[in-house]
Amino acid sequence: MGETSQGTIYGINGPVVRVRGDHPFQMMEMVLVGHERLIGEVIRILEDETIVQVYENTTGLRPGEPVISTGRPLTVKLGPGIIGNIFDGIERPLTSIAEKTGPFIGRGTVMDNLDAEKLWDVRILVRSGHILKPGRVIAEVQETPSVVHRIMVPPGIEGVVDEVVKDGRYPITKPLVRIKNGKAIHDLTMVHEWPVRIPRPYSRRLPTNEPLVTGQRVIDSLFPMAKGGAAAIPGGFGTGKTLTQHQLAKWSDADIIVYVGCGERGNEITEVLEDFPKLIDPRNNRPLMERTVLIANTSNMPVAAREASIYTGITLAEYYRDMGYHVAVMADSTSRWAEALREISGRLEEMPAEEGFPAYLPSRLSEFYERAGMVETLNASTGSISIIGAVSPQGGDFSEPVTQNTKRFIRCFWALDKSLAYTRHYPAINWTDSYSEYTEDLRDWYNKNTAPDFMEKRERISRILQEESKLLEIVKLIGSDILPDEQKLVLESARVIRQGFLQQNAYHEQDTYVPIIKQYHMMKSVLRLHDQAAKLVAKGIPVSVIRKTGVFEEVVKAKYTIPNDDMEAFEELDSRIESVLSGIDEDYSGTERRRHA
Repeated sequence: MGETSQGTIYGINGPVVRVRGDHPFQMMEMVLVGHERLIGEVIRILEDETIVQVYENTTGLRPGEPVISTGRPLTVKLGPGIIGNIFDGIERPLTSIAEKTGPFIGRGTVMDNLDAEKLWDVRILVRSGHILKPGRVIAEVQETPSVVHRIMVPPGIEGVVDEVVKDGRYPITKPLVRIKNGKAIHDLTMVHEWPVRIPRPYSRRLPTNEPLVTGQRVIDSLFPMAKGGAAAIPGGFGTGKTLTQHQLAKWSDADIIVYVGCGERGNEITEVLEDFPKLIDPRNNRPLMERTVLIANTSNMPVAAREASIYTGITLAEYYRDMGYHVAVMADSTSRWAEALREISGRLEEMPAEEGFPAYLPSRLSEFYERAGMVETLNASTGSISIIGAVSPQGGDFSEPVTQNTKRFIRCFWALDKSLAYTRHYPAINWTDSYSEYTEDLRDWYNKNTAPDFMEKRERISRILQEESKLLEIVKLIGSDILPDEQKLVLESARVIRQGFLQQNAYHEQDTYVPIIKQYHMMKSVLRLHDQAAKLVAKGIPVSVIRKTGVFEEVVKAKYTIPNDDMEAFEELDSRIESVLSGIDEDYSGTERRRHA
């Protein structure tokens, strides 16, 4: 498409540039700004001027420089080479840029988003005469040892196959299939472009009735998330948002991980970039990067690119969803993205809403989270996007606008607690402030795939924790010694749940990931101990006597001592609980009889 000068710069305010002159621009059109051809996007059109937000540093830009129309919206290139790559907020490959410009991205750096010279082994799946519809898989490429890349007919294109190449090694720009639709002819390559702000089409939405299994007990058992669902992890500085997302990225049963580092500190993004390539995929003992895409946009990068980064991430996720994969998107953090919105809005002199955020903050958040979902794709396969957004409220204040508006569009809320984090309780998810609205949707799956009473056990565990929360308020006032033994037992059982079930060691081989069936048996053992101890307390045996046997500590340590693949060991643990407590009953009863005699 030819590029012609359409306007000149009239005013510059940070990333916001005002353009005047002959400018038949379109809303959301991508433009090239200034002599260095910085990438920008049209965000407002007035009668006599156009407003452009620039995705690069505008220092040195001057009035009078040209603004060039491209005639197309801000798009990303979709094709082999995405997986395992590291991009910035507008899909520029950072590794390739570093080789060209050094550690800092040079302004106006234009590179192929995907390597156009690399040859891929292509297996063609269609033949001449086949009728192709949008979404039809025409070829397969082994993108990484962990991911088969399915080349699909782009949305909006259909016709009859006229020509097709043989299986072989080709670059992504090589036409593989030529299709005709009347007089229209389309040459399909391995790559096509898609506007980041427009959701990719699918056939229909499906119910979210299957969990995203993470191996984290507090999530899987108490606050589960569905595949195709949306969750938020809010927490102040140092509460473990990034570490929790790392665990979810490594252990969740999603096929593809898209990690968007949106406006986080440079050292934190560096840690992600260094850690992810070292992580080993537990599925096949290969590097986790073989099914991961990283989008890095640090806090010192231009704010406009930060605003675009989550749309870039979700568009890449939709592309792999359309192949029939289950994709998990980690957005870290949406608060920094909202701050970018606020800064751009301020420079546009828009009327601010609560805490200076723009009035359209809720609608922008909804646009992002609504792109999650379990769907039937255009090629009749099933794919999903699960969005897990970290929120960084200033001072850990969950009443601030970003957290409150996010809660409107998600159904799973994992509230991180600073006090838990400071006591080394990982994950620091507060069980009284967190919730999941997917529980009822997932009830049938859990009861069918683990045990018929899984949800019943979960609800009892939750009730004990709620009772503990109420009792702790009383303990603060009068101390625990005055409580009756029934309530002391609740506190002791809740301690076992907190330390032995909710607390998890990310660096312990047996505890970093726990299958759901083991989670069920752990809950079952805790409740068996609680019920048997309650019978003894009802007979007048003090909790202190039961505690001295060490059986509570034995149940706490079961997470380390019982391997993840040995469920029979829980039968031995349950037998041990029975024998120890029945021994107490006999000893205590005999002592009481002798005392009365």
